[in-house]
This record gives sequence, structure tokens and C-alpha cells, in this order.
Amino acid sequence: MTDQAAPLRVVFLDRATLSPQTRLHALPFAHRLQTHERTLPEEIAERIRDADIVITNKAPITAQALDRAPRLRMIAVAATGTDNIDLGACAARGVVVSNIRGYALNTVPEHTFALIFALRRSLVAYREAVRAGRWLESGQFCFFDFPIRNLAGSTLGIVGAGALGQATAAIGRALGLRVLFAAHGSRVGLDEDYVPLHTLLAQSDIISLHCPLTPATRNLIDAAAFERMERRPLLINTARGGLVDEAALVDALQSGQISGAGFDVVSQEPLPAQHPFQAILAHPGFILTPHVAWASDEAMQALADQLIDNIVAFHAGVPRNIVGRD
Repeated sequence: MTDQAAPLRVVFLDRATLSPQTRLHALPFAHRLQTHERTLPEEIAERIRDADIVITNKAPITAQALDRAPRLRMIAVAATGTDNIDLGACAARGVVVSNIRGYALNTVPEHTFALIFALRRSLVAYREAVRAGRWLESGQFCFFDFPIRNLAGSTLGIVGAGALGQATAAIGRALGLRVLFAAHGSRVGLDEDYVPLHTLLAQSDIISLHCPLTPATRNLIDAAAFERMERRPLLINTARGGLVDEAALVDALQSGQISGAGFDVVSQEPLPAQHPFQAILAHPGFILTPHVAWASDEAMQALADQLIDNIVAFHAGVPRNIVGRD
């Protein structure tokens, strides 16, 4: 519960990470809101120095910044991931961290399948070929320069059996795909749909990543994993860039170990000029989107509404969506 006698100081560090069309409802208590479109890391400590509540999407909050913010009582994260927050330092200082949950249950799986459809049917490659005049050159009503494959009857391997993984699986089953999940721990052997990762890699025609980035999952898909992909699958990543060894992915695509890749995330965003993916941006089997799988109009508004609800709940003394608690 915060002191309600004086207006609370609320600072939004990176409003530009939400669409300008996304509406942020007014907080229903006395406050002073300071909004920054973007905040550089070196500007954060000064900007949060007198804040009671900080809103951040990707701007990092370090222990050093927290040391200069003695009034701070809440960090409202405008996202699900909290990799950019020093959670240990927050806990030690009594700072509540709340995040956003459940808002992307439609948008991320839909984006996942948009990538799958585009790659399985070579939509981008055919579009570019038509633009280049290939259809006229073919001399007939159609041409077959790129592979086209159905989804029905194929196997979809999903790494990550949380809400997004399960929603992706439901779409897959509706389309006639066999679905496998990568099992870990005691789940192995309890359900025929849950198999060891090495089995999933070998049996899947499409592999989709929906797991968090942790020390255990960093570079989960590496050169050795690509070697296990016997069916030359598509690899789809709408989760986190660090899950895949990106140089190994380039090698796997160029050598034919996989038939294609659709990514919405990279380990460093925006994509640097020297990133390995620069070598395959024009490859007909590769699609890279700029971390927008989460960003449908409907999902972004749901995120913004939940963000405000989290702050209101904290102010009322009943904080919710606290990171580290169920």
C-alpha cells in the first residue's frame, strides 16, 4: 500500500514500445505522470530518481539505478518477460514487480502459423518471382520453382508446453498436424505426446519454440541439434532469440539441414549490421519479422489495459501479477 496523501510520481520510460494507437487509460488516483518515448540505459537512474512507480517495457532496471531511487515501490512491466529487471535487487529493496500475462494467447500462435504457412507454401519466394517477371517467362498458367507442401499429416514439434505452446498445438491439431511436445523431467514417458527433445528433433517436420530464455535453454538449438533434424524441418521461433545458436542456424539453412526458418526474434534487437542473419535475409526459405508476433492491435490494447489494472491494484494494496509469485 502506498502513501495516498500526496500525488504519486509515475514514470513511463519507453512509451514508444507500444503503438501510438494503443490507449492508456488514466490512473484513478492522484498522480503525476512523466512519459518518455525512449530512455537510454545511461538516462534511467536520473529519470526514476524521484519515482514511486516506474513503467518499463524493455528499459533495464539495474541495482545501481535502484540505489538512486529511494522512493520507488513498484515496477510495472509492460510485457511478460522480465529479463531486463534485476529481480533480486528489487526484492531486497521491497520493490514490487508486476508483469503482463495471457494477453498474447491469440496473436503469437497466429503469427507462428503465418510464418509456417508462408514457408511451407513458399509464398514469399513466389511473390518475388512474380515481381521479377518469372510468371511471364514460364509461358504457361503456373510454374513450380519452389516447393509447396500441405500441413495436414505432418508432425509439429513444440518446445515449451505453457499457454502459448498449448494454443499453438490446438491450431496445429485443427489443421490435421500430429503434435509432439519436448518433455523434461518427470513428464518423460507419462504421455505419448511428450517425448525427449532429441526424439522431437528427429521426428518433426516443423519445430516451434515457445519456451523462456534461461541459462538452461540458451542456445538450446545448436549445431548438434540441427544434426538431429532428420526430416529437414522448418524451425519457427517467436519466443526469444537466444534460444537458437544463430550462426549454426545460418549454416543449417544454407547446407540444407533444415528446409526453412521463420523468426520473430534475434539475440540482439534491432538486427545489427554484422549479425549472421544478414547473410540469409534474401534466402527464399527464411523470413524474419521485427519482434511483432505479440503486437496485434487487440493484444496490445489488452496489454495496456492490464498494465493499468496492475498499477491500480498495487495502489489499492492488493498487488497482482507479481513476478516470482503464482
